[in-house]
Amino acid sequence: MKERTAKFDGRAPSRLIKNESKEDYLESIYLLQQELERPIRSFELSEQMNLSKPSVCRALNILRDEELVTMDDDYFISLTEKGITEAKRVYAKHCYFKAILMGAGVEEDTAEDEACRIEHIVSDKSFSLLREKYPVSDPVN
Repeated sequence: MKERTAKFDGRAPSRLIKNESKEDYLESIYLLQQELERPIRSFELSEQMNLSKPSVCRALNILRDEELVTMDDDYFISLTEKGITEAKRVYAKHCYFKAILMGAGVEEDTAEDEACRIEHIVSDKSFSLLREKYPVSDPVN
């Protein structure tokens, strides 16, 4: 297998995906695996995220290179321990902010959309401090 490397020339290498996108992929894989109770296929992720199969395939290759996912010989995708940890971290933020927003009276659909954006911009340190000061039940095990 030929080694793939990204050479930095001042522009973002095409093999990189934004952190927000990476977190969305990990969270989606995590939730889909929880729902289906098994490893998933790329087409299932494509349908779940409403993205093209080639886009999902490119992102999965990057996640695999970063050791966040594995793919077996039958093309089933699983999160690595590192991937699970990262996915749970993002999902915990999502659930927390959705609960806070709904507790403030925001409608569920709006809270869902806004929590999805907030989860990517709040640092882990700020999130930890917020959870200490304003606790809500934690659905992530």
